[in-house]
Amino acid sequence: MQPTALIAEDEPLLAQALKAELAAAWPELQVVATAGDGRSAVREALRLLPQVLFFDIRMPGLDGLGAAAELADCWPTDEAPMPQLVFVTAYDEYAARAFEAQAIDYVLKPVQPERLRKTVARLQQALAVRQPSTPATPAVADEALERTLAQWRQVLGAAGAGAGAPTAPLRMIAASDAGGSTVRMVPIDEVLYFEAADKYLRVLTASHEYLIRTPLKQLLPQLDADTFWQVHRAVVVRSAAIESVHRDEAGKMHLALRGRAEKIPVSRLYAHLFRAM
Repeated sequence: MQPTALIAEDEPLLAQALKAELAAAWPELQVVATAGDGRSAVREALRLLPQVLFFDIRMPGLDGLGAAAELADCWPTDEAPMPQLVFVTAYDEYAARAFEAQAIDYVLKPVQPERLRKTVARLQQALAVRQPSTPATPAVADEALERTLAQWRQVLGAAGAGAGAPTAPLRMIAASDAGGSTVRMVPIDEVLYFEAADKYLRVLTASHEYLIRTPLKQLLPQLDADTFWQVHRAVVVRSAAIESVHRDEAGKMHLALRGRAEKIPVSRLYAHLFRAM
């Protein structure tokens, strides 16, 4: 079967350059579409189900990290295996630090043919492993999906960690109340979860809701990873507040938190945290 790929890159000339270099390094690869932003990339990927994704890390609107996280949650695994993920970046030092040790690779802008050939070799090897000589059993298919999800968690975590230097964990958060007229100093020990919503980040305690403008990806490095767990691309919860985990008829997981009535969705990407379910 001819391998297929999708390129998400907001600069058309760079997208064409990557496509041309891929044609030279991997003639069998068919680039089925290019997208100029994260939302289009998600839409086209779900429509075409390519085997490889080349995602620019920085794109307008939904960036490459967000697009990948969204696809991890909604990819139709009963129709096609999750694709191999490669990030495209213009930041040499950042890319080297974030991805050099990862199983999934990165591509620098402008494209460097020798580096791209190494990426292609890794991708070809990964795709070859996914071509069983006999039909996979459900257990084998589940194991393959978990391996791919683990790779995605690894590369997304590396990308997020490379975005900035670690900082001391937050102790207090300056947040607006619902009306926006008053700024409250909210102790981090009172926060049960954070949820991204439009231009704001919701800060939820047992009895109140506050708003801050800090994006979730900027807040995450300031949170104690043992205390706060990311369970969805838009949600981080206090681990000690988790009361129970529920799976609905469609197989989707939801959390019940002590002190809150609403159910918190768990993305497929983070379901491994609750594998006992």
